Amino acid sequence: MTDKPTQHEFQAETKQVLDIVVNSLYKDKEIFIRELISNASDALEKLRRLQLTEKEIFEDDLEHEIKVTTDDTANTLTIQDFGLGMNKEELIENLGTIAHSGSKAFIEALQADGEKSDSLIGKFGVGFYSVFMVSDKVQAFTRTWKKDGSGQCWESDGSGSYSIEESSDQQRGTKVVINLKEGFSEFAKEDRVKDIIKKYSAFVQFPVSLNGEKVNTVDAIWLRSKNEIKDEEYEEFYKFQSNDYEAPLMRMHFSADAPLEINSLLFVPKRNMEKMGMFRNENKVALHCRKVLIDAEPKALFPEWLRFLKGVVDSSDLPLNVSREVMQDSELLRKLNQVLTKRFLRFLNEQSKKEPETYLEFWKEFGILIKEGAATDFTYKDDLAKLLRFESTAMEPGKLTGLDEYIDRMAKDQKEILFLFGKSRQSIEAGPYLEALKARSLEVLLLTEPVDEYVMQSVREYKEKKIISADSDELKLEKLDQEPEGKALNKKDTKSLCKWLKESLKDKVSEVETGDRLIDSPVCIVGGDGLGGASARRVMKMMQGADDGMPTSPVKLQVNQRHPIIKGLSKLLESDKETAELIANQLLDNALATANLLDDPREMIARSYKAIEKLANQ
Repeated sequence: MTDKPTQHEFQAETKQVLDIVVNSLYKDKEIFIRELISNASDALEKLRRLQLTEKEIFEDDLEHEIKVTTDDTANTLTIQDFGLGMNKEELIENLGTIAHSGSKAFIEALQADGEKSDSLIGKFGVGFYSVFMVSDKVQAFTRTWKKDGSGQCWESDGSGSYSIEESSDQQRGTKVVINLKEGFSEFAKEDRVKDIIKKYSAFVQFPVSLNGEKVNTVDAIWLRSKNEIKDEEYEEFYKFQSNDYEAPLMRMHFSADAPLEINSLLFVPKRNMEKMGMFRNENKVALHCRKVLIDAEPKALFPEWLRFLKGVVDSSDLPLNVSREVMQDSELLRKLNQVLTKRFLRFLNEQSKKEPETYLEFWKEFGILIKEGAATDFTYKDDLAKLLRFESTAMEPGKLTGLDEYIDRMAKDQKEILFLFGKSRQSIEAGPYLEALKARSLEVLLLTEPVDEYVMQSVREYKEKKIISADSDELKLEKLDQEPEGKALNKKDTKSLCKWLKESLKDKVSEVETGDRLIDSPVCIVGGDGLGGASARRVMKMMQGADDGMPTSPVKLQVNQRHPIIKGLSKLLESDKETAELIANQLLDNALATANLLDDPREMIARSYKAIEKLANQ
């Protein structure tokens, strides 16, 4: 040291900021290491720019690196860079005056234009003050890049004042020596500091060494051009970032300058852990600003239904509050969410066409989450509808198709996209609803997961084609060119039978009618009471809950006047009304069962035994 140190008081506002930082601003004390490394990185970056324009730079041959040293015996931590350094005036300006380094400057910077190129991240100031959370004395040894400069030592305990004195034999840049408080000795231990650096500063653009060993060994490849990155590098980065042992199934490397500056690298894992029943997926897309970690698991960066994504999003447009832990501008974060979500959905749609087999792998693992989005998120309904895949009567069992392909196969005069829900493809094909549609060569999507009906109720329309259940009243079928086989019950007896069925079944049915839905089956449930069919009833029932106490709505029953059972029932009315009522109720229960609307089968089973008993005793 040379000469006597000069004593200085922190500006009043700086004292206030110090108190806030030390006592209440940061949740995690370890953050101070991130802040100091960010400052060091910033100093190196500014020096690199100066080297392009300045001819004379002190110690111009020094490496662009950051050195971190722990000493658990002395209970100290040292962070050194060989960046542009500071002179005495700059020390006072940057570390002692809030007008340049505190919240006033921060607020002014947020309001000003053109701050993007010189980000607030890494500036000496509020971030630097975080060191006083864990230290009882801090020394900053620094030497400016200018040839005619001199070394300086800034020292403070953070209580309200600091000293500055000349310090000879200083290298260019800044070395911060932290004397840790009692109770914070963990930050003088190598393993603990290494974990913190890897967590927050793994992608700093300059080498970071800890006690002589380089720590940040993985490159921030999301900032590089896609053309210069090999598949092996992508895979290595994914495994590092996600802690996965397998390569990813898909990746999207996306950059944009407008409406926001974004550099992102998103990965889709090969396996959906939720599907395997292990745990609920949590979004693992880390949010960075100029390669510095802001939030490892930001909750609002993507919709909940994209929680399987992993990767990195980096945006220097992010205005952050002084702690860098909470977003200052939630509206900007929403815009970031919208841009990234839209772009990722477009990527999935492109993949489904370019690499259909890979997309089907994705669908089998994560299709349930895409359906979750389609059923719950109106904002992206149209984009998600493009991605949906279902089995279909036009495809072999196990093969899937999308709505676009369905429309391509439609007849010119067909106005609706048709679907049916059932517990399995086999149960749907065994039911009554496909009969008339097969006879008219109409394709039907086969839905077998409970969420599917929510999805269709939510999407409702695709490319100006209504999406309706094949059991809905909305479906109007044209007459067949050829009448089905079998003689039909005459009009008078049909009308009489329908009237009797309505009276006999009472409030269980709203209407009994004949129609063109049935060919081989005697009865079926169709839409009615404004509910849109059995599909809509099931959705409503699921939303209400099984024990909601609400009465079951009456259904519309359609009968097939050509079927032997219906014709036999008409005759039985004249001779044995008791048995006829037994059969009528059984037919209704059968229809409810095939429509997946029968909640309690006990009454149906008891009635079937009664019918068998009658037959057995005849």
